[in-house]
This record gives sequence, structure tokens and C-alpha cells, in this order.
Amino acid sequence: MVTPEDATYPEPDVSEEAPESEHWIWAGTHRPPLPRPFVEYMTRDWAERPRDEGPHPAVAHTARRRDAVRSRFEGKTLVVPSGGLKVRANDTDFRFRPGSDFFWLTACDDNDAVLVVHPAGHDPGATLYVEERRAAATHRFFSDARYGEVWVGPRRGLDDAARRWGVATAPRDRLEKDLVGLPPADVATLRGYDARVDGAVAANGDADQELATVLSELRLVKDGYEVERLQEAVDMTIRGFEDVVRALPTAIGRTERVIEGVFNLRARYEGNDVGYGTIAAAGSHATILHWTRNDGVVRDGDLLLLDAGVEGHDLYTADVTRTLPVSGTFSRPQRAIYELVLAAQRAGIEAVRPGAEFLAPNDAAKRVLAQGLFDLGILDVGPDEALRTELPVHARYTLHGVSHMLGIDVHDCAHARERVYYKGALEVGYVLTVEPGLYFQPDDLTVPEQYRGIGVRIEDDVVVTEDGCRVLSGALPRDPDEIETWMAGLLARPAPNLGL
Repeated sequence: MVTPEDATYPEPDVSEEAPESEHWIWAGTHRPPLPRPFVEYMTRDWAERPRDEGPHPAVAHTARRRDAVRSRFEGKTLVVPSGGLKVRANDTDFRFRPGSDFFWLTACDDNDAVLVVHPAGHDPGATLYVEERRAAATHRFFSDARYGEVWVGPRRGLDDAARRWGVATAPRDRLEKDLVGLPPADVATLRGYDARVDGAVAANGDADQELATVLSELRLVKDGYEVERLQEAVDMTIRGFEDVVRALPTAIGRTERVIEGVFNLRARYEGNDVGYGTIAAAGSHATILHWTRNDGVVRDGDLLLLDAGVEGHDLYTADVTRTLPVSGTFSRPQRAIYELVLAAQRAGIEAVRPGAEFLAPNDAAKRVLAQGLFDLGILDVGPDEALRTELPVHARYTLHGVSHMLGIDVHDCAHARERVYYKGALEVGYVLTVEPGLYFQPDDLTVPEQYRGIGVRIEDDVVVTEDGCRVLSGALPRDPDEIETWMAGLLARPAPNLGL
């Protein structure tokens, strides 16, 4: 990667004292000064780059979403930032991803943008403030390594942005001026995404918190467009799992990062990225819930717990887990634990229906797990006793809840109120995971030795429908016999050459 310091410019005459003159232009801290003739040379004779793109396919949906949130805040102006670039190391940034609420309201993927939703009756109904282009008319075109178009590519101008996102636009630098005359009590701001916005717009505690809550709760029900995007993400994820199975012979004896890399290649090739850090947990690492170091050795005979999801170009993500035998065949102890978790998952999915409590899949799956642990002799009490809230002894081996909401965020709608989310009822259009698991730590003396070090999780993505639910990830095998047959078929075909 090149940096501004790598660029070659003529050195200024040491007699030049003024930071700006007719001869020199200072480009910024730790940047060499720019000779004015050079700037003039670099900023002329550039043709305009046309953008041949129409409105984003989601513009009708985003307009309805803005109307919905406006209706919940009568007379208030709502400020929702996209967020800005975040430093990864010194002068390099993480790849940008807009804030989820901002994206849900706009479909816009620009950094440093801000959406303002105006009260009812205002024309326009909303304004999207975007950074203006660092185009060839200014030296920032080539001197600004963070935003200059020679460095990072062209941005959309105001007109292009308005056409693309279906909303009126204004320069980002005008935002504070446009908001300054509004009474603070009449403004609600989504905070924590843009320090400039947080500093420029007075805090309005209750209204600011309410805005975050309302946005999460509105996002609970997915429209048809969103479900289609989630299905696309799931389909890409399934192909990523197939890639991993084909690469397993190459991965044996190497680290889990081979697995991670193979899956992540699919995510970047077909989608926008992974939706979260890929968990590629082989052997006893499968008993660590959020194992993302992925530096353990993949061994023949072990299980591989792969928890991974492709994030599509519209930022909706899948979240799927399969536990696979590295050899292609389950051992008897592995199969026993796997079949217990599968029975729990089937019970959990069966409980997903409109009007059921959000916790119904969790309760159904946990009861099956508790009974199974008793049948295996690991628990010395039945499920009624094991599931007591004051001493849930089964939780030593199950550890986590069975479901969470899924959408633009892998753990979606996190600011929704408890009574609406965790203690609420499922509605048509909700998308959630069903993911029971059993985790027997390798040093847990309460577990028979043959099961120690086994971790199994099975996770699918489910949309609530009028008559129950539909498993979006149902095309990926779950039954252990089907898994072995599926893996054998994939392993019979050579893996693509991934440079491994």
C-alpha cells in the first residue's frame, strides 16, 4: 500500500517562509508542500466520469421506512448519521460499513453522510447530507489520501446521490448551519456514530434514546424485499460451506485459518463481506462459543464447528452453523451428541409461529437438551428440575440462548425494548435464528470421557410466516446421514485451486 509520503514532489526553496503563497500550497500535516504550478497541472484536463446507475432497488422501501419513523415523532427533526472512517493502524482505515439504522432508512453506503428526517409537512420530507466530491478542481483530488478521488475513487456528487437514493441531498458542511436554529427539544439524534454530529447537535436524552429504540422495533418486521436479501445471503453462505468441505483434505494438519480463508473468499467474491467474524472451531475449540482466533490445528477425526455468514451487498447477513466431521464420518460419540442437538433444534423450529413467545423456541429446545443430558447420565435430575431458573444445571453444557433476531445486523434490533423483543410475541416477517448447542469442555470431569472436548451447534435462519415458519437455510443438510452423503459427494469433486 502506498501512502502520501511515498509520492515525489519537488522540495520547496528553503527561503520560502509563508505556508501559503503564490508559489506553494500546504497540503496538510506531514505532507510535502505542493508547488502551485504542479497543482494547476494536476487539476486540469480531466474529463467528467459519468455514472450509469439508476435508483437503488430499495428506494420505495426506504421512503416507507422514513415515513414510519416520522409518524412516531410528531413535530420532531430526526438526525441519523452513517458514521465515518475508523482508524485501523496509524494512517490506514477499516473498510467502511454504514450504520445499520442509517442504511435501513436510505440504502446509502457513503461514509460521513447524515440523514435528516423532517417533520410532517416539510418539503422535502428528508434530506441526505453527503460529502461533496474531492474532484479534479481542487488539489485534494490527489493530495488527500483519505478522501481524494485519485486515492479512493470517485464519490457520487449531490445530484447523483439524490438520483441513486431517492432523497433530496445537500452538502455535508451545511448540516450544522441548517440545524442550528432548531430548538434542542425538537431534535432527536442517533448518537455514537459521528462525533461531529454528537458535538454539533445538543443532546436530548429521552428523545435520543427513543429514536434508537423505535428504529430497532420498526426493523423487527422484515418486508418482502428484506427477506429476499436475506435469502440471497443464505444461499451464498451455503456455497461457502460447500467450498469449505471441498477444501477439508487440504486443511488437515494446517490451521483453522484455512477454513476461515476459504469461506471468507466466497463472502468477498459474491457478497460484500462476512457478516461477523467467522468461527472455524476444530476439535475442542468448538466448545468455545466465540472462537475467532482460528489458529488451532485441523485434525482428521475431529469435528469442525463452522459458524459463518455472508453479508450481501445490501448488508443483510446470514448466520448459519454446521458441525461437520473432518473425516466425513461421525464417530459414535460425536453422532450421539449431534443427534441430541438436532432433536433440540427440530423442537425449536417447530415452536416458531406467529403469536408464540419469542422464547418458545428456546424453551422447547432446552427441554429436549435437558432430557438428553439426563438420559446420557450427565445430569442426575430430569428436565423439570434441571430447568429451574434458580439453578439451571443444564446451562453448564448449553451456555447460550437458542435464538436472536437477524437482519442487517447479525444480532439485529438490539435496542428494542425487552417487552417487545425477548418477552414479546413473534410476528409474521420476523427473522430469527434457531441454534441450540452442547459444549463439553475437555477438562470437565462431570462429563464422560468419551464426550469431553465435543462441541456441537446447529443453527438455521428462520422467517415467521402466516402458517408457521420457513427455514431460509433449509437447503444445507442437517441430518447426520445426509451430511455424510453430502460431504462425500463434494469431496469426490476436486477443490478449486485456491493457492493452498
